[in-house]
Amino acid sequence: MNPDRSSESGVFQLREIAAQFPEHAETMLLDTRLTDEPEASSRVFRVYRPAPAHYHATCDEYLVVLSGRAMFFLGDGAPFEVGVGQMIFFKRGTVHGMPEVLEGPFVVVAVDTPRRDPADVIFVNPADGTAATFIESRKLY
Repeated sequence: MNPDRSSESGVFQLREIAAQFPEHAETMLLDTRLTDEPEASSRVFRVYRPAPAHYHATCDEYLVVLSGRAMFFLGDGAPFEVGVGQMIFFKRGTVHGMPEVLEGPFVVVAVDTPRRDPADVIFVNPADGTAATFIESRKLY
């Protein structure tokens, strides 16, 4: 069900949204924006290939894994495995990345506080990519 944007609430069918992602993408990630308010944005995204070390300057991020498994790292820490039912939280400015998708499709629900502009991705090594090669966003509403 698509949320009624005239209301202050919505119900999102996350499995249905996740199932609509294509098998392949030109970008590292594809996402579907669920909400996009100044206080917070939420989205479902699928990871298609490794995401190099990067950070976001404007928001904290909460990631909940819906399907698949991947290696993830935060800051200078060693990579660790994440899978269904786990939540990862990190503050703005925290370097993070996903060096390997272990089992796909790897799909995540993200909540960014405050709202994250899709262009807010800063690669530690600028040669690794740009916002345009990192993610393609679609709006649900």
